[in-house]
Amino acid sequence: MEKLDHLLTSYIENILDFIPQIVTSLLILALGLWIIQLSQKIAKRILFKRNIDPTFTSFILDVLLWGFRVLLFVIIASQLGIQTSSFVAIIGAMSLAIGLSLQGSLSNFAGGVLIILFKPFRLGDIIEAQGEAGKVISIHIFSTQIVNYQNNVIYIPNGVLSNSKIKNISQNNLRRSEVFVQTTLAKNTNLFIDQLLVELQSNDKILSQPQPRVLIKELLDTKITYIVQVWVNNDNFTSVNSFILLKAREISDSL
Repeated sequence: MEKLDHLLTSYIENILDFIPQIVTSLLILALGLWIIQLSQKIAKRILFKRNIDPTFTSFILDVLLWGFRVLLFVIIASQLGIQTSSFVAIIGAMSLAIGLSLQGSLSNFAGGVLIILFKPFRLGDIIEAQGEAGKVISIHIFSTQIVNYQNNVIYIPNGVLSNSKIKNISQNNLRRSEVFVQTTLAKNTNLFIDQLLVELQSNDKILSQPQPRVLIKELLDTKITYIVQVWVNNDNFTSVNSFILLKAREISDSL
C-alpha cells in the first residue's frame, strides 16, 4: 500500500507540474488559430487589391493556411516538452511514410500547381475532361470542382486533370456548330440546301462570316445525310443547334 500511495503521489505531482505546460499550450493554440485567421484575411485583402488571379489567390491562401497550421503544431509540441530534434526526425519519417502512401495526393498537388501556372482553364470556363463537361467553379490544391449541365457538382483530381486532354470550350468566343440532318432520297436535294441556307442566313445568331454551309455527308439507299456548319457565339450554341434541326425538319416536310 505504501508503494501504491507513493506511486499515486508521484503521478499526481507530475500531472500538477505538467498543468502549466498544458494551459500554456492551450493559450498558444487559441492565439495561434486567431493569428492564422487574421493572417488569412490580411493576405486575401492584399492579393485582391493587387488583382491577382482568383485561382492563384485561392491556391496561395490554402498553402499559407496549411503551412501555418503545421508551424503551430510544431510550436505546441515543443511547448509540451517534445524535443525539437526528435520531433523533426519523427516528422521526417512520417513525411516519408505518408509520401509513399499518398503518392496520388502528391500527384494531385503537383497537378494543381501546373494548372495554376499554365492556366489551361480559369474559373467560369466551360470544359470537357475525363468524360465530364461543365463550368469550373473552384480550383483547389488537390481537385477541381465543376458543375455540369444537370447542376451536379463534380470533383476531378488535379493529377489526372493535368495529365489528360482538356477541351476548353470557353477559351475562344466563337464556336463552329456541326449538325447532322437526314432526308429521304425522294426529296429535292438542291432545293432543300437552298431553302435551309436562306433560313440560316436570316438568323441573327448565326454569323455571316465565315458563311454557313450545308454539305452532303453520306448517300444511302433511301436517305441523304447532310452536315450543316455554322459559326456562332458560345452563348448561342445550343439554341442555334435546335433552330437548325427544327428548320431542317420543316423544310423536309414541305418538299
